[in-house]
Amino acid sequence: MFAKLALTATLGLVSLPALAACEVTIEGNDAMQFNQKQIVVDKTCKQFTIHLKHTGKIPKTAMGHNVVISKKADEKAVATDGMTAGLDNNYVKPNDSRVIAHTDVIGGGESTSVTFDVAKLQAGEDYAFFCSFPGHWAVMTGKLGLGS
Repeated sequence: MFAKLALTATLGLVSLPALAACEVTIEGNDAMQFNQKQIVVDKTCKQFTIHLKHTGKIPKTAMGHNVVISKKADEKAVATDGMTAGLDNNYVKPNDSRVIAHTDVIGGGESTSVTFDVAKLQAGEDYAFFCSFPGHWAVMTGKLGLGS
């Protein structure tokens, strides 16, 4: 009898739905690298938060990092327009409708976060996350997608 109860309890735990992780932490370093190449956003999340931690030592004026999210097809244009926007605008063109979300630019030892509405993402669309600091976006880039 005890074995049957234990099995029933175990099966009950296995069938519980997994809680969605509606946040992720990304690290950027002084070698212009993110520690992740892909982010999957659970479609059950209403909001999603990206935490950015700069693990290097160089200040943001010389080796700043941010995270910008856009459609993959818009990545290069958003990054190029961001260069002219300057550090005061976090290297993101003000009111750029192609930008889904972005963090502030941070330097070594600093952290920042951004939260965005998951409804802005469409299933089947290719999205990118990247650093728009001048010269970084071609290397510091990854894929962001809507998962199950």
